[in-house]
Amino acid sequence: MVTPLPASIDAMTAPLVFGYGFAADGTVSPLSWADVTSGRLKEFSRHWLHLNRRSPEAQTWLTRQSGLDRIATEALLQEDTRPRSTRHGPGFLINLRGMNLNEGEALEDMLALRMWASESALISLRAKPIQATRDIEAKMKAGNAPSTTGGLVAALADALTDRMEPEVSRFDEQADQFEDDMLDPGTRLPRSKLSELRRRVLQVRRYILPQREALAQLVREGTQSDLFSDHDLLFLRESADRVTRLAEELDTIRDRCTVLQEQVIEERAEVMNQRLFVLSILSAVFLPISFVTGLFGVNVGGMPGVESAAAFAVLVTSLAVATLVMLAIFRWRRWI
Repeated sequence: MVTPLPASIDAMTAPLVFGYGFAADGTVSPLSWADVTSGRLKEFSRHWLHLNRRSPEAQTWLTRQSGLDRIATEALLQEDTRPRSTRHGPGFLINLRGMNLNEGEALEDMLALRMWASESALISLRAKPIQATRDIEAKMKAGNAPSTTGGLVAALADALTDRMEPEVSRFDEQADQFEDDMLDPGTRLPRSKLSELRRRVLQVRRYILPQREALAQLVREGTQSDLFSDHDLLFLRESADRVTRLAEELDTIRDRCTVLQEQVIEERAEVMNQRLFVLSILSAVFLPISFVTGLFGVNVGGMPGVESAAAFAVLVTSLAVATLVMLAIFRWRRWI
């Protein structure tokens, strides 16, 4: 039986984003921050608290009232993390990453979701809103979310992966568009756009690879714990496989971007070489003309043809013939 759940608080300063208590009979009850601080959590067989890591109140509660030791608390509150999964005492310390789907922010700036998972509690923390947690909360409101800690962890890992897949697909579609643009002779592909796509792909890949290892480690250690059922482990394996596929897709997109960048550089180098070649041919053609006109332009006595009216015509005809001869030689040598 699931009781009606109120709208969740998503204020940036609120210590509790949302929380739920699970009774032994399967009843799910929403929790407020007052319930957390007053000790009402003891009324439930297990609970899930999703906290705002930036909130001083949440940090104080986690340090003084949560019952976690110093190592677990510091791991949950540290500023910089990478995806990992570690068994610690009666529970698991789990750090995962999700796409930053907040409006006006770069999605490749992936957000950290830190979790402490034990038989009686799931405590998750975030600094900025993560859409995957909202997805699981929506399922919980509809009565479709798992009530066990292991099931919630598996559902969160699956939701994080669900949110990643369409974004990686958009990277792939953008790479496809760039390849099509390369085949169109009328379209000039800016190298800066390729560099930007490659940078975004590498930034996402930076967290995808360790996330794959974190999920695989969680599956290995979860088989030795009662926290995860066989169904939960199956979900975690599936999430790990999907993350592996996403990592492979990102590797492929990165390589495609590298190849496209090399093609852009080669095309620009070829265009530059062609222009330099044309300039070289023009310089070679006009070099004799420049020499002769420079020679006949000196103002000293003894210049031939000064007294002849036909000298200028003879000079121009000679220069024209010399130019045609040079062009014929270049054509014969297949330089033009």
